[in-house]
Amino acid sequence: MKNIKTISLKTKNIFDWLNHITYHKTPSSEFTEEEWEVFNCYMVNRFISMNPAYLELVNYVQTIPYDNKEQLYNVYKEYLPKRKMFFKYIKPTKKTKSKDLISNISKFFECSVREADMYISVMKKKELKEILTMQGLDEKEIKKLLK
Repeated sequence: MKNIKTISLKTKNIFDWLNHITYHKTPSSEFTEEEWEVFNCYMVNRFISMNPAYLELVNYVQTIPYDNKEQLYNVYKEYLPKRKMFFKYIKPTKKTKSKDLISNISKFFECSVREADMYISVMKKKELKEILTMQGLDEKEIKKLLK
């Protein structure tokens, strides 16, 4: 029989860390090196900053270097109230544009890709269709690019 080594981690993801900071208030000395490797200072700051009441605290904590994970953990553990908290994560709503569409607009206006991306964001779909038609694309290709 093979000897399988299992690691029992208290913290497997960001949500576990947030629970330890806010609800369990686990002392930092109880975590192993493997668990500290999972700790991501940037993501902890990001999630806690989604609550407007803690923006000033997050702004202060961000002055702590990211290599000092225990100190960052302890500051949050001490300053945040002990209770179950929900940190709503706000995802960006920006849709990614087709690289081919950006490339075609860039060629048409003879500008950079960045500028073409800005042009696309302010142009109407009808205008984009006209430009793509002038470049010789058929209706099928245009629909594919404007999805």
